[in-house]
Amino acid sequence: MPVTVYTSLTYQTEHKKKMAENTIRIGTRGSKLALVQAEYMKSLLQKTHQNLKVEIEVISTAGDRSQKDNIALSEIGGKGLFTMEIEEKLSNGSIDMAVHSAKDMPTALPEGLALVCYPPRENVADAFISNKVDRFEDLAQGAIMGSASLRRRALMWRKRPDLEMVMYRGNVGTRIEKLKQGVADATLLACAGLNRLGMRDAITSELPIDEFPPAPGQGAITIEAHLSNSRMLELLKPLNHRETEIALIAERSFLEELDGSCRTPIGAHAKIDGDKLSLHGIILKPDGSQSHEDRLDGTIGDARDIGLEMGKRLKTNAGTDFFKDWS
Repeated sequence: MPVTVYTSLTYQTEHKKKMAENTIRIGTRGSKLALVQAEYMKSLLQKTHQNLKVEIEVISTAGDRSQKDNIALSEIGGKGLFTMEIEEKLSNGSIDMAVHSAKDMPTALPEGLALVCYPPRENVADAFISNKVDRFEDLAQGAIMGSASLRRRALMWRKRPDLEMVMYRGNVGTRIEKLKQGVADATLLACAGLNRLGMRDAITSELPIDEFPPAPGQGAITIEAHLSNSRMLELLKPLNHRETEIALIAERSFLEELDGSCRTPIGAHAKIDGDKLSLHGIILKPDGSQSHEDRLDGTIGDARDIGLEMGKRLKTNAGTDFFKDWS
């Protein structure tokens, strides 16, 4: 479903009505994690800007409504399922900013909208969670893993082709409860989400980032706003964490070059040391049987070019046949 594009005049007319109330409206999904992230941004805004009124509006998205269905997002639309309704409200001025998990964001955004702020990034690693063993390597032959992520499934099968995979959707609490019910022997979740939810104790062990590269943007929150909303852009400027922004520029440009979405197993992690940037990227067959990865170093000023170049390299190395399974 395309997002309606509003003219600048229409947007400004609607937005001025909201600004007259001196209230910033944050749009967010309604999951517990999404609400925690929205509250975090609300607190940052109010600590930085005294007497600012901030309200949170929960917006139901197609992705949230489909959580009850035991099917992969790749089969019903991919990343945009978590953003379309929110972006509709950003486009018409009903809300001033949207708080997203960066890994959920498509690389192409509706006209007039942009990712304009990145607060400091959390832990980028995947967490191994199990009631039966302490490490991924210790899983029994043929153990059952629960995951809906194509990237996680492919990375696990790359290491352990003997594992059985079952579809595993729902919020964090639901997924952990499924382990207790014996639906699976183990699962993988983002350390960042568990940390933000105060559920660090649920992590059995952290997976090594070099062997299990995260999704591009994993661990980061990003703020989407309308480029015509100059006041919102100014309010967000002091909240932006430049190092996180640069890392996400590299990772998202890598994703952009590969035309990646929830339909494709892609991992990327950018590390920054001073003015140096190092990007690790990987692409995999959905069954983990083949993978191509590379590392590319450069300067932070070349973050976008590094990501694009990495994508081009991996496409060349993999060859056209590799992408037949990608849709």
